Amino acid sequence: MIRIAPSMLAADFLHLEESCKVVNDYADIFHLDIMDGSQVPNISFGFPVVEAIAEVARKPLDAHLMIVNPEKYIDRFAAVKGMSMISFHFEATAEPLRLIEQIHSHGIQAGIAFNPDVPVESLFPLIPYCDFLLCMSVFAGFGGQKFIPETLDRLRALKEEIVRTGSNCELEVDGGVGESNAKAITEAGASILVAGSAVFKADDPAAIIASLRQ
Repeated sequence: MIRIAPSMLAADFLHLEESCKVVNDYADIFHLDIMDGSQVPNISFGFPVVEAIAEVARKPLDAHLMIVNPEKYIDRFAAVKGMSMISFHFEATAEPLRLIEQIHSHGIQAGIAFNPDVPVESLFPLIPYCDFLLCMSVFAGFGGQKFIPETLDRLRALKEEIVRTGSNCELEVDGGVGESNAKAITEAGASILVAGSAVFKADDPAAIIASLRQ
């Protein structure tokens, strides 16, 4: 099943509850891009916004931590109502298994996110421990970037290894996802599509979400 996870980074922050309604009514997951200005060259939003979204969310929350020292904040994100998935960046820690265990200790799905310049083979040994891998199809830090076509080959390689090892690990893709490439992305092995601008800048977000899902 293909799930659509609109990125709240692209939402209308003057009318945030309306953007939340779009996710509640038509999509599957709230994707929360947490940026600290250190791990990535941008700052997004923190706990006050996350907790406000959680108050009205009827779909699961997915926190994508683009921050240094993610282990300091995992417990607090895990405590947010409705938090279902937490990912941290491969580049942000030397001890990914410890962070995966920390996330799992809260009964939450654990994932590892990684930028386009990280060799996918680096993730192979971690696949059995992850519930999902968040494959960045742009460089983390800014919304509205164009999809990097080589991502499709990276997804195929990851999917092949997941099948080979008999893992239940899912592939999530974030960056430049839209109607023009969604089919290719899912055919390459992804089952969770993060879409920001494609959803929230559309005249008819519901139609776009339906199109992405197909």
